[in-house]
This record gives sequence, structure tokens and C-alpha cells, in this order.
Amino acid sequence: MGKLSIKKYSSLCALGGVVAYTTCLIYGTTLTSKAAELHHAIFELLPGFTWLNFGSFVVGAITIGVWSGIGGAYIAWMHNTSLTNK
Repeated sequence: MGKLSIKKYSSLCALGGVVAYTTCLIYGTTLTSKAAELHHAIFELLPGFTWLNFGSFVVGAITIGVWSGIGGAYIAWMHNTSLTNK
């Protein structure tokens, strides 16, 4: 496997993080009882997050996207620096 494009890989990780975040929020609206309480409490760990508030959704999506992008850039950088020239 060759070198990864850090920009492309981090962008795809950010997109994947936002898609997973949105999917989890949608799933959380279908839960009831203690499962819903736990799910909502976990999401409230995000800075400024309030359940079912559009502004909070946007801030959460940006937060997840930024952290996922940083993680993706780090993974691509580590991959690229670990390749040996033969």
C-alpha cells in the first residue's frame, strides 16, 4: 500500500464521523426508558450539547467532524511515516 493523502483521508474521516453522529442521534430518538436516558447522557458529554436542539446538533456535528478529521490526519501521517523505502 502506498502513501495516503492526508487531506483526503482526514476529510473522509470527518465525513464518516458526522454521518455516524447523525445516525446515532436518529437512533437515540427511537429509544425509550433507561436506554434513552443513557444515550442522551452520553451525547450530553459533547461541549454545549442539548438533546433535540438544532443549534446544538450543528455544534456537535462540527465538534465530531473536527476531532474525526484530526484523528484521520494523524492516522494518515503515521501510515506515511511508517513506510520504508526499498
